[in-house]
Amino acid sequence: MGKQTATATCTAYRAIVKKTGVVVPAGVVVARVSWLITLTQVLASAVIAERWTEQALDELAGGVGPDGRDLPAKGYKALRRLGWGSRGEAGVYVSDRVRCCADEEAARALRPALHRRTIIEAILKTWPDNSRKRTDAEWTALRAALPAGVLPAEIRTRTRQVQAIIDGGGAFPSGITEVEGAPFNAAQVILAAADKQLVTVARTGERTVELRVQLPLVERPASRRDWAWHVLPVNLPRNVPGDVLKICVPTVRVSDGRVRVDLPFETEVPFAPASGHVIAAGFDWGLNTLLAATIGRLTPRGSGT
Repeated sequence: MGKQTATATCTAYRAIVKKTGVVVPAGVVVARVSWLITLTQVLASAVIAERWTEQALDELAGGVGPDGRDLPAKGYKALRRLGWGSRGEAGVYVSDRVRCCADEEAARALRPALHRRTIIEAILKTWPDNSRKRTDAEWTALRAALPAGVLPAEIRTRTRQVQAIIDGGGAFPSGITEVEGAPFNAAQVILAAADKQLVTVARTGERTVELRVQLPLVERPASRRDWAWHVLPVNLPRNVPGDVLKICVPTVRVSDGRVRVDLPFETEVPFAPASGHVIAAGFDWGLNTLLAATIGRLTPRGSGT
C-alpha cells in the first residue's frame, strides 16, 4: 500500500479563545485571521522586493549557502541559510514562527522564478533578427540554450514579455528582473512552516478537526499580550474519507468573507499493478490549461485489432 496526499477546503465559522473560553463570532475570526495574513504578507513582500535582483537570484540558483552547505528543501530554511530571513516592523510584535510562515511564502514566490529566469536568459542570449518569425537556425540555437522540457507556450510568453519592453522603447533587458516585476505573494498563511508554538491540528471526531492557532487580538500587535491561542472547529467535507491516515497542518486564507482552511490529508491507496490494464487516459496540457483528454481501451499487442 502507498500514501496519497490531497487537500480539502474547509470553513471555520467561529473560534474559542483557549485561555478564557470566550466564543469568537465569525466576523471577529475573519478579522483576526486577516490581520495574521496581512502581517505575514507584509514580511514576505519585503523579502521578495529586497531579493528581486540578478545577484540574489544567482545565489538562490546556486543552491549553496554562504557556509558552503546545500540549501534545505524547505523554503523558509533555505532563505534563512542565505541570511534572507524576514525582519519585523518596528513597533509590531510577531513571533519567529510567524516569520517562518512569511519566509516560506517568499521562498515559494522566488524559487519558481528561477525556472522563468532560465527561459528568459536563453531567449535574450539567442534573440533573433525578427522575433516574430525565427529562422530554423535561430530555433535550433534557442532550443540548445533552453533547459529540457520547456513548452512552446512558455517560449511564446517570455518572448512577448521581452518584445513588449523593446516595443515600448525600453533598453534591451539584461535579465528577468528587468522583464518582470517582483513576484506577488498570495494572501495566505502557510502554517506548515511553523511548529507547535504557533499551530496544532488534531482530529476530534469522524467528521471534525480542531485547528489551534495563535492569532493577533489587534491589527498591529505591540507585544505577546496582543496574541492569544484560538481553537477553530472545522467540519470535514464529504470528499474526505473517514479512514484518513493523517491530518496535516493547513494553510489559512480569507475568501468571500469567510475563513478558509486548506487542509491536507493522507490516505492509504493500493499500488497499481504493473500489467493487466485495459483502460488508459491521456492528457495534453498547455502552460496552464488542459487542452485535450481522452480515454480509450487498450488493445493487446499482437491481437490484430
